[in-house]
Amino acid sequence: MRKKYLWRHPSGRIYVRVKGQLHRIVAAEGTADFDREYWEILTGTRRKVRTSWGALMDDYRTSDRWKGLKPRTRADYDKVMTYLREKIGKRDVKALTTPDVIAAQKANAHRVRFANYIPQVFVVLCIHAIQIGWLERNPAKGVRALKTPEEKRLDHTPWPDEAVEEFRAKASDLCRLIFEIGVGTVQRPGDWVGFRWGDYDGDSLTLVQNKTGKRLVLPCTERLRAELDRAKAELGAIPIASRPILMKRDGNPISYRYMADLMLRERKRLGLEAYDLHALRYRGVKELALAGCDDDEISAYSGHATKKMVVKYAGEARQEMRARQAREKRQ
Repeated sequence: MRKKYLWRHPSGRIYVRVKGQLHRIVAAEGTADFDREYWEILTGTRRKVRTSWGALMDDYRTSDRWKGLKPRTRADYDKVMTYLREKIGKRDVKALTTPDVIAAQKANAHRVRFANYIPQVFVVLCIHAIQIGWLERNPAKGVRALKTPEEKRLDHTPWPDEAVEEFRAKASDLCRLIFEIGVGTVQRPGDWVGFRWGDYDGDSLTLVQNKTGKRLVLPCTERLRAELDRAKAELGAIPIASRPILMKRDGNPISYRYMADLMLRERKRLGLEAYDLHALRYRGVKELALAGCDDDEISAYSGHATKKMVVKYAGEARQEMRARQAREKRQ
């Protein structure tokens, strides 16, 4: 008997069109399972797949591998798994093909970083599926990462002295506190909003980096200490240790997005839009290099896992410093 409402994708996958929506048939064409799936889709009685992606992700979240991830990595994986749950949560893990993974990656090519996390998360989930007996091979392995478009590879421009002076002189109190935390701690912006008053002992800030999980003790610069003491004094009483240092006027903690938008508005107001939040970390590295710190000393502050970025931004500062020294000798 000829089956109606079937549609074959150019890749060979077969779908049933019901009320304008496509439902994929996983079983091989011509088999009893194919017929069963077809009628279940048409009658609306399709059974929940035991080995679905949703079930796999739930099981993966109970594993030691998930619990052992760094906080930043877990957050990145979480975003991808939320996306996959929405798109394929009810589908059978066993039906995944390499072209499926590539298609999901290409569908998100407009956000390259997220797109490249998709094959990575698929690989991790498939490894878990193999270990619990749901798969025999990993169809997500070997998918190449998308290249970042040239226009998105722009380096963060370190803040020059005149921009630093302008911001310090004219920025609002909260923005100046954010600025000094960025330069003074030499940390990633995502870590700034995590500081609590219990992390400040009057001289140093302590931190567990989101990305690396490293615990750092960060002696404050004089400017950072002054801004922290000012903000602390404005609270009137000794702040609760768990209270965030960066707060809105209404007393609520600020999120990364709120901070980024606030600082962008302030930079636009002051004509300093070219210098972004991430560049404050590089400004801090540059100041440490100009002060004569070696790579190990800078890494102790910044918490960089490798010295590649330290060498890059400290190297620029050292080149400038040595060129000025050479000029003095030349004259």
